[in-house]
Amino acid sequence: MVKVIDELRRGWRGTSRPSLPFALCFAASCLAISTAARWLLSMIRTDIYFTPYIPAVFFATAFGGYRIGMATAGLGGLLGIFINFGQAPTDFARLVLLTIFLIVCGLTIWGVEHYRLLASKQREISERLIREREYRRLVVEELQHRLKNKVSTIHAVLHQVLQNQPQVWAGIDHRMRALSATDDLIAKVDGRGCDIKELLLSELGPYGHVRFSLNGERLFLPAKLAVSLALIFHELATNAGKYGAFSSARGLLQVSWSATDGRLNITWDETEGPSIGTVGEPGFGTKLLQSALKAFDGKTEITYLKSGLHCTMQCRIPAS
Repeated sequence: MVKVIDELRRGWRGTSRPSLPFALCFAASCLAISTAARWLLSMIRTDIYFTPYIPAVFFATAFGGYRIGMATAGLGGLLGIFINFGQAPTDFARLVLLTIFLIVCGLTIWGVEHYRLLASKQREISERLIREREYRRLVVEELQHRLKNKVSTIHAVLHQVLQNQPQVWAGIDHRMRALSATDDLIAKVDGRGCDIKELLLSELGPYGHVRFSLNGERLFLPAKLAVSLALIFHELATNAGKYGAFSSARGLLQVSWSATDGRLNITWDETEGPSIGTVGEPGFGTKLLQSALKAFDGKTEITYLKSGLHCTMQCRIPAS
């Protein structure tokens, strides 16, 4: 019984053609039900010969295909001619009705079969797209896995080479860890990018959530822009931990952002930090801040106020 129900469901959905005996039995059942309906209608009118068989043709075609539909239409026409539930003889009028019935059945069979073909093609396209999506997902996961392995290898090699230069190693180590954390965030959304708030939380979280506040609406960053901003945020957070707001017990940081006309504006404000003395020559970090957003028609401006460092960033948000 379960097998019969399963075959009936698959045939009706069009996922597979039912076996010929099963399709013929289904068509015969439809004809039997239509004949019973015709008998009930004959109690009201005796001149109803072919109309009840049109639904039988429709369902038989939808289930078993156009060949089963044609057979059902032919048998329905014969039943309408030779089975009488009244005293009316077979005359020319009934033959005209038979012709009309066959024309209607032909149009019905054509329409149902056309729909079945369209549905079958759409199903094939959908299944192919699903397979391609799964394949791309596996490829992306493999590439991400290999990238992590390469980053780990480079990290280990640099650590070995620079183990006698701890200051140089500390600067490189932090930046590589920041890039790795950003890659993990981007990977969560299938390599398309990440939310700016999640990016800031990943960089500022280690300093304690009570030390900073984030103000701005949810904003999705494309992958390339997210990587550039991750480097900037990491550099600013590192400086805040060494010399700025996070190096003081009372220091606070406020980061605000907004997007207007396809451009992103970010403000980084540090307060209650140690007083800023003489600013030395620009180092690697300062040069990075000044150049990281040039690819997005952007710029970074840094101002050293008495209250702390003030930084503004502006750039274009890529359409992707």
